[in-house]
Amino acid sequence: MLHGYGRAAIDIREINRRVIAQFRAGEEIEGMRRDDLLLLTTIGARSGEPRTSPMMFHREGERLFVIGSANGARRDPSWCHNLRARPTVTVEIGRGTYRASAVVLEGAARAGAWSSITAAHPFFHDHETSAAPRVIPVVELVPHEESREDQR
Repeated sequence: MLHGYGRAAIDIREINRRVIAQFRAGEEIEGMRRDDLLLLTTIGARSGEPRTSPMMFHREGERLFVIGSANGARRDPSWCHNLRARPTVTVEIGRGTYRASAVVLEGAARAGAWSSITAAHPFFHDHETSAAPRVIPVVELVPHEESREDQR
C-alpha cells in the first residue's frame, strides 16, 4: 500500500520490512543510525495481530519515549491507535527485547518531554507545524517489572 501523507508517495510497508529485517539481523540500516532506532510491536486494535514498526526514540535518563509524528502527517500513525487500545507492547532495542506499558503523555508531562525531544531533535518542530492542528503524541515506554528483572 502506498502512503503519501501529503508528500511523495512511498511504499512505507516495504521500507519497514527491510528495516526490521536489517535491525533483527544486527546489520547496518540503510540511511539510518541503528543506535537511534527501536522496534515497537503493538497488537492491532481490530485485528488482534502483532504489528511491528521501526522508529526513532528519545532517551532521557532511564526514560524512553517514542514520537507519533508520522513525519508531520495530519493523522496519528496506526501504531498509536493500536497502543491506545492495547497498551502492552514489546520493545526491541539494541540487542534486548522486553515488554512495556505504553503511556501516552498529556498536559505538563507531555510538554516537558516534548521540550526535551525538540531540543535534541529540532526537526520535530517542522513535523509539528505540518501536523497542525493535530497534537503529536509522545509515548513513554515503561518496562514491566519482570522485564526490569530480566535485564539485570
